[in-house]
Amino acid sequence: MAGKFEVYEDKGGKFRFRLKASNGQVVAVGEAYETLSAAKKGTEAVQRAADGATVVETEG
Repeated sequence: MAGKFEVYEDKGGKFRFRLKASNGQVVAVGEAYETLSAAKKGTEAVQRAADGATVVETEG
């Protein structure tokens, strides 16, 4: 099974997303968004950015 994005409303009334691996471990968390729609668009942006992304080591 592939990982999944979960979109939810936090205690402050903002919308967030988290990316969970197939084993249930949270591997990434998004920022706070004002609307559910914006949070969903955030997940789409992460999917687009990750497609073919390379891993680069940096300092700090």
